[in-house]
Amino acid sequence: MTDTEPNNALSLVLINLLKGVLYQEQDPKTWQQLMNLQAQVRDYVSVLGLELMLDEAEGFAWLRTRNTDEGDAELPRLVGRRQLSYPVSLLIALLRRKLAEFDAGGGDTRLILSRDEIVELMRTFMPPGSTETRLVDQIDAHLNKVIDLGFARRLRGQEQMIEVRRIIKAFVDAQWLEDFDQRLQAYQQHISPDAEETP
Repeated sequence: MTDTEPNNALSLVLINLLKGVLYQEQDPKTWQQLMNLQAQVRDYVSVLGLELMLDEAEGFAWLRTRNTDEGDAELPRLVGRRQLSYPVSLLIALLRRKLAEFDAGGGDTRLILSRDEIVELMRTFMPPGSTETRLVDQIDAHLNKVIDLGFARRLRGQEQMIEVRRIIKAFVDAQWLEDFDQRLQAYQQHISPDAEETP
Protein backbone atom coordinates (compact mmCIF):
# COMPACT_ATOMS: atom_id res chain seq x y z
CA MET A 1 0.00 0.00 0.00
CA THR A 2 1.42 3.41 -0.93
CA ASP A 3 1.31 6.51 1.27
CA THR A 4 -1.23 8.15 -1.05
CA GLU A 5 -3.86 5.40 -0.84
CA PRO A 6 -5.34 6.38 2.55
CA ASN A 7 -5.59 10.01 1.37
CA ASN A 8 -7.24 8.88 -1.84
CA ALA A 9 -9.73 6.85 0.21
CA LEU A 10 -10.56 9.87 2.38
CA SER A 11 -10.94 12.06 -0.71
CA LEU A 12 -13.20 9.50 -2.36
CA VAL A 13 -15.47 9.25 0.70
CA LEU A 14 -15.68 13.04 1.10
CA ILE A 15 -16.42 13.64 -2.59
CA ASN A 16 -19.21 11.04 -2.52
CA LEU A 17 -20.74 12.58 0.61
CA LEU A 18 -20.52 16.12 -0.79
CA LYS A 19 -22.37 14.92 -3.89
CA GLY A 20 -25.25 13.46 -1.88
CA VAL A 21 -26.32 10.42 0.11
CA LEU A 22 -23.91 7.47 0.29
CA TYR A 23 -25.65 4.09 0.33
CA GLN A 24 -23.96 0.92 1.56
CA GLU A 25 -25.79 -1.28 -0.95
CA GLN A 26 -24.83 0.89 -3.94
CA ASP A 27 -21.17 1.35 -3.10
CA PRO A 28 -19.96 -1.21 -0.51
CA LYS A 29 -16.28 -0.33 -1.01
CA THR A 30 -16.72 3.40 -0.33
CA TRP A 31 -19.06 2.55 2.56
CA GLN A 32 -16.36 0.39 4.15
CA GLN A 33 -13.83 3.21 3.70
CA LEU A 34 -16.28 5.56 5.44
CA MET A 35 -16.52 3.11 8.35
CA ASN A 36 -12.70 2.96 8.58
CA LEU A 37 -12.20 6.74 8.24
CA GLN A 38 -15.24 7.96 10.14
CA ALA A 39 -13.34 10.10 12.67
CA GLN A 40 -11.29 11.80 9.94
CA VAL A 41 -14.42 12.44 7.85
CA ARG A 42 -16.17 14.03 10.86
CA ASP A 43 -13.13 16.25 11.57
CA TYR A 44 -12.83 17.33 7.94
CA VAL A 45 -16.50 18.19 7.35
CA SER A 46 -16.67 19.98 10.70
CA VAL A 47 -14.26 22.60 9.31
CA LEU A 48 -16.83 23.23 6.55
CA GLY A 49 -19.66 23.71 9.05
CA LEU A 50 -21.13 20.29 8.28
CA GLU A 51 -21.74 17.14 10.28
CA LEU A 52 -21.79 13.53 9.22
CA MET A 53 -25.15 11.82 9.70
CA LEU A 54 -24.67 8.06 9.68
CA ASP A 55 -27.22 5.28 10.00
CA GLU A 56 -25.27 2.04 10.05
CA ALA A 57 -28.38 -0.11 10.61
CA GLU A 58 -30.12 1.23 7.50
CA GLY A 59 -26.88 1.62 5.52
CA PHE A 60 -26.80 5.27 4.49
CA ALA A 61 -24.88 8.44 5.34
CA TRP A 62 -25.15 12.11 4.38
CA LEU A 63 -23.92 15.55 5.38
CA ARG A 64 -26.01 18.29 6.94
CA THR A 65 -25.31 21.81 8.11
CA ARG A 66 -24.10 21.82 11.70
CA ASN A 67 -26.01 23.89 14.25
CA THR A 68 -23.85 26.79 15.41
CA ASP A 69 -23.27 27.32 19.10
CA GLU A 70 -24.53 30.53 20.67
CA GLY A 71 -21.99 33.30 20.16
CA ASP A 72 -20.33 31.59 17.17
CA ALA A 73 -20.42 33.33 13.81
CA GLU A 74 -22.79 31.58 11.44
CA LEU A 75 -21.10 30.15 8.36
CA PRO A 76 -22.66 30.37 4.90
CA ARG A 77 -24.69 27.25 4.07
CA LEU A 78 -22.80 24.74 1.94
CA VAL A 79 -25.77 22.37 1.82
CA GLY A 80 -28.73 24.36 0.56
CA ARG A 81 -32.31 24.08 1.70
CA ARG A 82 -34.95 23.26 -0.89
CA GLN A 83 -38.48 24.64 -0.82
CA LEU A 84 -40.81 21.83 -1.84
CA SER A 85 -44.22 22.23 -3.41
CA TYR A 86 -47.32 20.95 -1.58
CA PRO A 87 -47.74 17.90 -3.84
CA VAL A 88 -44.07 16.89 -3.55
CA SER A 89 -44.17 17.30 0.26
CA LEU A 90 -47.40 15.33 0.32
CA LEU A 91 -45.98 12.49 -1.75
CA ILE A 92 -42.90 12.29 0.50
CA ALA A 93 -45.18 12.13 3.55
CA LEU A 94 -47.39 9.45 1.99
CA LEU A 95 -44.37 7.34 1.05
CA ARG A 96 -42.96 7.74 4.56
CA ARG A 97 -46.24 6.59 6.09
CA LYS A 98 -46.35 3.64 3.69
CA LEU A 99 -42.80 2.71 4.78
CA ALA A 100 -43.83 2.88 8.46
CA GLU A 101 -46.78 0.54 7.76
CA PHE A 102 -44.51 -1.75 5.76
CA ASP A 103 -41.91 -1.91 8.56
CA ALA A 104 -44.62 -2.65 11.14
CA GLY A 105 -45.62 -5.69 9.06
CA GLY A 106 -42.10 -7.14 9.16
CA GLY A 107 -40.85 -9.24 6.26
CA ASP A 108 -38.82 -7.77 3.41
CA THR A 109 -36.59 -4.73 4.00
CA ARG A 110 -37.29 -3.09 0.63
CA LEU A 111 -40.59 -1.32 -0.01
CA ILE A 112 -41.34 -1.46 -3.71
CA LEU A 113 -44.50 0.13 -5.13
CA SER A 114 -45.82 0.25 -8.65
CA ARG A 115 -46.36 3.60 -10.32
CA ASP A 116 -50.12 2.80 -10.31
CA GLU A 117 -50.05 2.30 -6.53
CA ILE A 118 -48.39 5.69 -6.13
CA VAL A 119 -51.00 7.30 -8.40
CA GLU A 120 -53.73 5.79 -6.19
CA LEU A 121 -51.99 7.08 -3.03
CA MET A 122 -52.02 10.63 -4.46
CA ARG A 123 -55.37 10.62 -6.30
CA THR A 124 -57.47 11.58 -3.26
CA PHE A 125 -55.38 14.67 -2.63
CA MET A 126 -55.14 16.01 -6.18
CA PRO A 127 -57.43 18.81 -7.40
CA PRO A 128 -60.68 17.48 -8.89
CA GLY A 129 -61.52 18.06 -12.53
CA SER A 130 -58.28 16.83 -14.10
CA THR A 131 -58.47 14.25 -16.84
CA GLU A 132 -56.95 10.87 -15.99
CA THR A 133 -54.01 11.48 -18.35
CA ARG A 134 -53.33 14.92 -16.89
CA LEU A 135 -53.62 13.61 -13.34
CA VAL A 136 -51.12 10.80 -14.01
CA ASP A 137 -48.75 13.25 -15.75
CA GLN A 138 -48.88 15.59 -12.71
CA ILE A 139 -48.22 12.74 -10.28
CA ASP A 140 -45.37 11.50 -12.50
CA ALA A 141 -43.79 14.98 -12.35
CA HIS A 142 -44.05 15.00 -8.54
CA LEU A 143 -42.65 11.46 -8.36
CA ASN A 144 -39.69 12.46 -10.56
CA LYS A 145 -38.92 15.29 -8.12
CA VAL A 146 -39.02 12.85 -5.17
CA ILE A 147 -36.65 10.56 -7.10
CA ASP A 148 -34.34 13.53 -7.83
CA LEU A 149 -34.28 14.29 -4.10
CA GLY A 150 -33.14 10.70 -3.43
CA PHE A 151 -36.19 9.48 -1.49
CA ALA A 152 -37.14 6.91 -4.13
CA ARG A 153 -35.65 5.26 -7.20
CA ARG A 154 -36.88 3.38 -10.25
CA LEU A 155 -35.84 -0.25 -10.51
CA ARG A 156 -33.49 -1.01 -13.41
CA GLY A 157 -35.36 -2.66 -16.24
CA GLN A 158 -38.71 -2.10 -14.47
CA GLU A 159 -39.32 1.64 -14.82
CA GLN A 160 -42.89 1.30 -13.48
CA MET A 161 -41.62 -0.10 -10.15
CA ILE A 162 -40.43 2.36 -7.50
CA GLU A 163 -38.34 1.56 -4.41
CA VAL A 164 -38.91 3.85 -1.43
CA ARG A 165 -35.44 4.60 -0.07
CA ARG A 166 -34.97 4.25 3.65
CA ILE A 167 -33.30 7.64 4.03
CA ILE A 168 -36.81 9.10 3.92
CA LYS A 169 -37.04 8.02 7.59
CA ALA A 170 -34.25 10.43 8.52
CA PHE A 171 -36.07 13.40 6.99
CA VAL A 172 -39.64 12.60 8.05
CA ASP A 173 -39.52 11.53 11.69
CA ALA A 174 -42.09 9.82 13.93
CA GLN A 175 -43.24 13.13 15.46
CA TRP A 176 -43.97 14.48 12.01
CA LEU A 177 -45.99 11.35 11.20
CA GLU A 178 -48.09 11.83 14.34
CA ASP A 179 -49.23 15.19 12.97
CA PHE A 180 -49.82 13.65 9.55
CA ASP A 181 -53.65 13.66 9.58
CA GLN A 182 -53.78 17.38 10.37
CA ARG A 183 -51.25 18.03 7.63
CA LEU A 184 -53.35 16.06 5.15
CA GLN A 185 -56.40 18.18 6.01
CA ALA A 186 -54.31 21.29 5.37
CA TYR A 187 -53.15 19.87 2.04
CA GLN A 188 -56.72 19.08 1.01
CA GLN A 189 -57.88 22.58 1.90
CA HIS A 190 -54.96 24.02 -0.02
CA ILE A 191 -55.76 22.16 -3.23
CA SER A 192 -59.56 22.11 -3.02
CA PRO A 193 -61.24 24.90 -5.00
CA ASP A 194 -64.29 24.57 -2.73
CA ALA A 195 -62.32 25.10 0.48
CA GLU A 196 -64.03 27.73 2.59
CA GLU A 197 -61.97 30.79 3.41
CA THR A 198 -62.02 31.88 7.01
CA PRO A 199 -62.81 35.58 7.43
